[in-house]
Amino acid sequence: MAQNEFWQGNKAIAMGAIAAGCRFFGGYPITPSTEVMETMSEELPKLGGKFVQMEDEIGGIASALGASIAGKKAMTASSGPGISLKQELLGFGYIAEIPIVVADIMRGGPSTGLPTKVSQADVMQAKWGTHGDHGTIAYAPCSIPECYTITIKAFNMAERFRQPVLVMADEVIGHMREKITIPEPGTYKIVDRKKPTVAPDDFIPYRADADDVPPMPAFGDGYRWHVTGLTTNEWGFPTNDAPDIGLKANRIVRKVERFRDEIVEYREDFMDDAEIVVVSYGSVSRSSLRAIRELREQGVKVGHFRPITLWPFPDKEIAAFSKRVKRIIVPELNAGQMVREVERAVKANCEVIAKNLINGELYKPAEIMSFIKEVA
Repeated sequence: MAQNEFWQGNKAIAMGAIAAGCRFFGGYPITPSTEVMETMSEELPKLGGKFVQMEDEIGGIASALGASIAGKKAMTASSGPGISLKQELLGFGYIAEIPIVVADIMRGGPSTGLPTKVSQADVMQAKWGTHGDHGTIAYAPCSIPECYTITIKAFNMAERFRQPVLVMADEVIGHMREKITIPEPGTYKIVDRKKPTVAPDDFIPYRADADDVPPMPAFGDGYRWHVTGLTTNEWGFPTNDAPDIGLKANRIVRKVERFRDEIVEYREDFMDDAEIVVVSYGSVSRSSLRAIRELREQGVKVGHFRPITLWPFPDKEIAAFSKRVKRIIVPELNAGQMVREVERAVKANCEVIAKNLINGELYKPAEIMSFIKEVA
């Protein structure tokens, strides 16, 4: 019999992580993400997992990376200021190719900003916060059921591509409560990292398979593996050799880009005859859809496009519909981050209108209805 719960988004993220096989959480409390950590502290010990409250945000992600190297699916969670602190070790995760999931429950900034207020200000931080080239995978759930299923998917992607993956809920989604029917185990896919198929003496740590992802043993499996934040050759040792540098740097970008079409997710509503399209994500998408449904009843031809993956960005999909619509409206809870990506995708095929709110409040459906009526 299906199990129904009335969960907060942050709890759904934590329980989704556990369903994906996460058995280690390292973190530090920060509003509005703390409930992810609190749920992990209660649930992981019941399953033989480990929860560690570290001395700070940097320690939180460092411990998660260490647990992953030791063979466990691992997670940390934070919000804008904490994600800023974690960026150095996110970069370490990308270059050393260590799978973890990072939940970012977005709040206003910069600096400590607005601890209890909603924002979508980390969209660009997720893509460009750490230096160096790498492929970024980041999801934005818009409901409590999605918080659960997307977190499972994030672990699958982290394990498949051997790198950090972000789940980016905003404060409203993290703290909102909603009914969720828990999917039965076996009804969703679980991916585990590839293990070496060769003997330890024949193992070359960063020699990738045809999919550009190298197998990853756990420390203690008997394989020798040097882990460093420096650019390495296939043996895992630092290199200044240009061909080796190019091989590594291009591969960690290419391993995501070449599978872009399999990673990108989005949802379309009322798009068949739409002349105006609202592009929004997270909590703003809920207000947008409410406004669009009411306007449809009034005969306004407006549709909705919701990026579920913020990165890779669904630029090809937006470019396709931009050739047959008059205008795209992009409401965001920031000063204009994703709208620049929309403009880049559209290439002047139609007008793109930014609507931005940075006062810590959520867009009301009536406000989005007003935007649409202004340009209809």
